Amino acid sequence: MTSTLTISDLTKRFGEVAALTGVSLTVAPGERVALLGHNGAGKSTLMKIILGLIPATGGKVTICDAAPGSTAARRAVAYLPENVAFHPALTGEEQVRHYLSLRGERPRLAMGLLEVVGLAHAARRRIGTYSKGMRQRVGLAQALIGHPRLLVLDEPTSGLDPVSRREFYVLLDDLAAQGASILLSSHALTEVEARTDRIVILSKGRVVAEGSLADLRRRADLPVTLHVTARNGYATDIAQSLPGAIMVDGALHLTCMQADKLQTLGRITDLGDKVADLDVLPPSLEDLYSHFSQGNAP
Repeated sequence: MTSTLTISDLTKRFGEVAALTGVSLTVAPGERVALLGHNGAGKSTLMKIILGLIPATGGKVTICDAAPGSTAARRAVAYLPENVAFHPALTGEEQVRHYLSLRGERPRLAMGLLEVVGLAHAARRRIGTYSKGMRQRVGLAQALIGHPRLLVLDEPTSGLDPVSRREFYVLLDDLAAQGASILLSSHALTEVEARTDRIVILSKGRVVAEGSLADLRRRADLPVTLHVTARNGYATDIAQSLPGAIMVDGALHLTCMQADKLQTLGRITDLGDKVADLDVLPPSLEDLYSHFSQGNAP
């Protein structure tokens, strides 16, 4: 399948400072890719190059086989920043109609776009009365003008409440299901963990890890945590059978390496009715991010 976004050996320098070095990645149609990294890792620079706002020093970037900033690429890509700004005196419908006119599209399409992002009920309210989550939805509505093939989202859920965040990702899931490619930058690792297909970790301008969550867990080979809840009266017996386990809030916690997981689970299973419950917790995305961003080899 032809990639919507292709980046090959991308380099960007600002004088003597290397902001990006040898960055390569692709985003396929319908794929949701998370771009992670500390402040200063190069995420914003990479997004600016994709959007055609600044030139690369070396390497190649194509959006639907077009160069960033070209007419074809600008038609294919849409951008949603962390903090959107709209005229507070305009209604949601008026603001989207304005953007439709600027893009050469029919203004009457505004209500349909607002319906897609769940704002039809507030379309005729002034944006000055909107919550941040509602303003982000207006931003997404304007980003969807022209059916872009690539959505570049920079911290789109920053400042949103948990319900708004969940609803926002449902919208992104629907767009991806329709074939849109999504490149998402976020510091909210817990929500990214469950809502993206692939993860790219940048550190000091380089890609230090890339793959699905399962791929990164396999390559990092970090310990697995197991929480064992004992039936009344059996905690001591279980602790004796599981050397290294510690008692935390009434449950026994222990860790083991990936290679030892099945053997450890077998020992717990052999305890039979002494065990009331068992939780197996693989390394989180936060664990993996810390592991790779600190320079550990993939």
